[in-house]
Amino acid sequence: MKNHKDFEKKLEELQPTLKNYALQLSQNMDDANDLVQETLMKAIIYSSKFKEGTNLKGWLFTIMRNSFINNYRRITKRNTFMDTQDEQFIIDNAKTFNAHNNGESKFIKQDLSNAIDSLPDDLRITFEMNTLGYKYHEIAEKIGIPIGTIKTRIFVARRRLRSQLSEYEKLYNLSAS
Repeated sequence: MKNHKDFEKKLEELQPTLKNYALQLSQNMDDANDLVQETLMKAIIYSSKFKEGTNLKGWLFTIMRNSFINNYRRITKRNTFMDTQDEQFIIDNAKTFNAHNNGESKFIKQDLSNAIDSLPDDLRITFEMNTLGYKYHEIAEKIGIPIGTIKTRIFVARRRLRSQLSEYEKLYNLSAS
């Protein structure tokens, strides 16, 4: 693409097509939305690897299919629930620690709460709204910013939380490899 804006515009135009394909793969609207977000984030991160003049839609479908397969393998390997976003894994698993040890669980929950509170307001608010069940478009409407910004903020918040809570990832062997 000539520039980054052209690339993002093409991604935005292909988003409905990507959503349909994600829904076919996942058979679940929430998982499909997450898969689209993951695909778009990877496309932006690896945009330099896309060769101008080739099939952008095909390239995105390949990213999506590979992400779906990798996530499916992780789920079956661990036999536990995991969001299509690797960064969500440690947060979802924090809920299961309660069954193992109540005292330990209190420390984990406190560390998680502290990590969330340490996020800058723009990241924390969008992340918390998402964890409360708000959809990306609902958050965008309420805050009054583009949906792409919401997705990026949630992605960055998850990445920072994962980094801050990496000791639990190692301790409980939660690596999303």
